[in-house]
Amino acid sequence: MHRRHFLHRTALGTAGVALAPALLADPYAPLPRPALRPGRPVRVQGHVEAGGRGLPDVAVTDGRTIVTTDASGDFSLVSDDRHLFAYLCLPDGYRIPQNRTGTARFYEPIRPDARGDARVLFLLDPDPIPAERHAFLVLADPQTQDAYEMGLFHTETVPDVQQTVRDLGERPVFGVACGDIMFDDLTLYPQYEEAVGKMGVPFFQVLGNHDLDFEGRSDEASAQTFGRYFGPTYYAFDRGAVHYVVLDDVFWHGAGYIGYLDETQLHWLEQDLARIEAGRTVVVFVHIPALSTRYRRAGESRPAPSGSITNREALYRLLEPYDAHIISGHTHECEHVFEGGAHEHVVGAACGAWWSGPICYDGTPNGYAVFEADGEALRWRYKATGEPADLQLRLYPRGADPSAPDEIVANVWDWDPDWMVTWFEDGEPRGPMARRTGTDPDAETLHRGDALPLRRPWVEPVPTDHLFYAPVRPETREIRVEATDRWGRTYTAVLDAE
Repeated sequence: MHRRHFLHRTALGTAGVALAPALLADPYAPLPRPALRPGRPVRVQGHVEAGGRGLPDVAVTDGRTIVTTDASGDFSLVSDDRHLFAYLCLPDGYRIPQNRTGTARFYEPIRPDARGDARVLFLLDPDPIPAERHAFLVLADPQTQDAYEMGLFHTETVPDVQQTVRDLGERPVFGVACGDIMFDDLTLYPQYEEAVGKMGVPFFQVLGNHDLDFEGRSDEASAQTFGRYFGPTYYAFDRGAVHYVVLDDVFWHGAGYIGYLDETQLHWLEQDLARIEAGRTVVVFVHIPALSTRYRRAGESRPAPSGSITNREALYRLLEPYDAHIISGHTHECEHVFEGGAHEHVVGAACGAWWSGPICYDGTPNGYAVFEADGEALRWRYKATGEPADLQLRLYPRGADPSAPDEIVANVWDWDPDWMVTWFEDGEPRGPMARRTGTDPDAETLHRGDALPLRRPWVEPVPTDHLFYAPVRPETREIRVEATDRWGRTYTAVLDAE
């Protein structure tokens, strides 16, 4: 794909945003809501049960209002015909219902009769395996564009996920496709569903900017195909002691998209979190990061409207009472961002740099994130596709970065400030390495220039701040780097003199 066409389609360049002058004039100002036709009232009567018994106190919503079931498992919800689904906040202690493809089925369509009445029934199965200790996998940006790339997803990512699930042992596992499941061609959704079936764990889906109906005349009309396959674009569920929320932060304005959470969704989130006690662990999945720091690394004054949530402060305020983690993708790189009281995990892409090779823009390997929950405590690591689980850094020889001719470089892609990165010269400890912003040497080799990479020549390296440097003597025979994470797990890379 030509670079100009790509930028137009993804609205990453100013050309697309320029077609919406009001957004460009002040993209961080509140967006005016378009005038919508009044919805025709729909009375939804429903029932939630498991094992033949009604379940009390289960939250049910249409995406606007949240109600809870009574002692018999019944609920009544006044909705309107603009809301397509009734859906549960899946309670802990029950299996995640699945479509036949393996995707999560926590929703039912609202089909009103001529009088405006609709009925829905939710049947849950008790889970014999407690979820107090569970795990989840985050696949950001699978982003398959054609049969070739879907084949790579099936032959590379799927077997790797299968092995990771086996390695997690007895822990219950679920997956999250964190947006950009497709690369614009939504007819490939069935092949994604086939991959989910092979991976063998229930998957939740997040809407990405490449998962949209671009012909939709409004944001409300842009997720119709996604909805037919996966249901609502925002929802919540509980596993063990952790409360999970999926949000739709891709706002389609007809000429492109921005990162934005509309008022209906924020109002719904207020209701959802009002049920959750303060201090509890809350994990929020979005596609576009609440805040990507790429703009800082690139020397820009503010993030692009398409690269971060423009009204993220509203999200931060709602999450303040909780131990909040935000998990996102979109940028095809790894970083940890600490803003607004939340810890954001920006996860590297399953497709890397759009299936052009083995790494993302910043040198992070193609892969996904693995999270483990023990009670309310979370632990995580990045899993490089096709590599051992302990591959957490890459070491480059002296002079690999031309701007540092006397220094070695280590890329520690899942680094956060609680990590320690130290180095040894011929077995002698030399202390901490210096963290600096730069570009990954492999990314320079594979991505730099108009002709590289061959499949995606518009891909270029981006500056990252998880590179570490140390000066090395020319006569040194062996260099060892140790990266120790916040839980004391140490990962090692060794470089021998040639």
